[in-house]
Amino acid sequence: MLRALAVDDERPSLEELLYLLTADPRIAAVEGAGDATEALRRINRALESGPDGPEAIDVVFLDIQMPGLDGLDLARLLTGFARPPLVVFVTAHEDFAVQAFDLKAVDYVLKPVRKERLAEAVRRAVELRAAGRRGAAPRIPVHEPDPDHISVELGGVTRFVAVDDITHVEAQGDYARLHTERGSHLVRIPLSTLEERWRARGFVRIHRRHLVALRHIGELRLDTGTVSVLVGGEELQVSRRHARELRDLLMRRP
Repeated sequence: MLRALAVDDERPSLEELLYLLTADPRIAAVEGAGDATEALRRINRALESGPDGPEAIDVVFLDIQMPGLDGLDLARLLTGFARPPLVVFVTAHEDFAVQAFDLKAVDYVLKPVRKERLAEAVRRAVELRAAGRRGAAPRIPVHEPDPDHISVELGGVTRFVAVDDITHVEAQGDYARLHTERGSHLVRIPLSTLEERWRARGFVRIHRRHLVALRHIGELRLDTGTVSVLVGGEELQVSRRHARELRDLLMRRP
């Protein structure tokens, strides 16, 4: 059973989140806060009360874009505490996922919030809280990798993207953004790992930030010493150290 705090500056969103959390039998109690400053005061009381005290909070469901102190700022402050509550981000913006997981967020739930997706976030928080109390790491299921597909999460649904549909990959810290003709997906895999895994499938590094599928290169452009490629309608720069290798590979391509 978790004791939760929901934080959102938009009243309708906060009320909806409180309603969904109250309906979950794994939530023992839930409170709401209209901004990060109010939430921080409430969390301070919880920390003073101790993990088993009457004011304790196990998990914070936190919006990101709020006036003044935003959700990411609050999460950074919490990392300075010895035993902070778990954090689940609940936001309408996909763009902050990298920062959120760098801050050790339990989950990243996109609005509009679906009951099933929120229930999965609660499950993860319950497992982590229970593991923390036992002093053990949570059990993570191991799946055999599928060489032809990569799993991505979109709006709370796990989907499998065919590797052959990926035009290029963009590095974003320890994460990578997979680009296809129908959109992009963020995965928690470093670009270097994908480069090694997909080298035999025709992916080549053209820049420290980009990995490209040779089959999806439409044009190779040379302009006053600079080299670029057209991939899926997007022009990407090729670094000097990778230019010759790329040209050789394209020349040998059937």
